[in-house]
Amino acid sequence: MSNIKTTTLPLSHLLLALAIVAIWGTNFVVMKNCLAVFPPFMFAALRYSFALLPMALFIPRPKVPLWNLALYGVLIGVGQFGIVYYAVNSQISPGLASLVIQTQVFFTIGFAMLLNKERLRLYQIFALLLALIGLLIIALHTDATTTLLGLALMVFAGFSWGAANTVGRYAGISRPADLFAYVVWASAFAVPPLLLISAVFEGGVAHLSQILEQAPLGTWLGVLWQSWGNTLFGYAAWAWLLSKHPAAVVAPMPLLVPIFGMGASAIYLGEDLPVWKLFAAGLVMVGLLINVSWPRLKEQITKVIKIT
Repeated sequence: MSNIKTTTLPLSHLLLALAIVAIWGTNFVVMKNCLAVFPPFMFAALRYSFALLPMALFIPRPKVPLWNLALYGVLIGVGQFGIVYYAVNSQISPGLASLVIQTQVFFTIGFAMLLNKERLRLYQIFALLLALIGLLIIALHTDATTTLLGLALMVFAGFSWGAANTVGRYAGISRPADLFAYVVWASAFAVPPLLLISAVFEGGVAHLSQILEQAPLGTWLGVLWQSWGNTLFGYAAWAWLLSKHPAAVVAPMPLLVPIFGMGASAIYLGEDLPVWKLFAAGLVMVGLLINVSWPRLKEQITKVIKIT
C-alpha cells in the first residue's frame, strides 16, 4: 500500500469527510435531546463508558505513558464534553455551541507556539481578531438561550480540546489503529471523575439510578450515537483521512461543523438565526479559515501570479 499522501480529496474521501463533520455538527441536536433526560456529567460518563466498553476488551492498550492517556481522557471527558453538556443543557443554544467550540483551533495553535517557541504571525493575529469580534457580538446578544456563562464555558471547552490535542500529539502516535485505541483507552480515565462529579452534584447515586432505570430507548440510542458514531467512528475515520492526506487538505473540513450544527439546530429545535447571529458566525468562521488555510492559500496565489 502506498504511503504517498495526495494533495486533493478523491470523491469518496470527500464524502467521508463530509459525513464526519455532519455527524459532529448535528450531534449537538442529539445532545440537547438526551440532556432532557440525563444530567450533563452523567451523560458524559455514559458516553465514555460505552466508548471504552466493550472495545477495550478487544483492543490492546496503546504503548504510551499512562499519565498521557489519563491527561487526555480528563481533558476531553471532563474539560471538553462534561463542560459542553453542562453549557448546552441550560446556558447556550446548540447551534452557537457548535460554533464557539471551534475556538479550539486557536488554543491548539497557541499551545504549539508556546511549546515550540514560535512567534505569532500577522495573519494569525488578524484571524484571532475577527473571531474575537464575532464572539463579542454573541456576548452582546445574550438572552435566555445564550448566557455569558454559557459562552465562557464553551470557550473553556475549546481550551480543553486544544490542550487535549497537544497532549495527544505528544503521545507520538501516527497509525490510525493506534489512534483509535488511544481514544478508547483514554476513555477509562474520563469515566471516574465524571461519575464522581455526577454523584456529588447531580442528585446522588439513588437519584441517578432511578434516571437510568426510567430512561427511554431513544435516549439510550442517543448515548450510543455519542459514543460509537461521534467518538469512535468520527475520530477513527478522521485519523484515517489524516493518514492519507496532508493536514492542510483535511484540517479545514471541521470548519463546516458549525454550519451543520446551526442548520440542524434551526430545523429540529427551532433555533432562531437572526442577522446578528449569522454575521457573528461568519466572522468566527472567516477567522478560523484564515488561521487554518492562509499559508496554503498564499502559496497558491503566489503560483498563479508567477504563471501570469
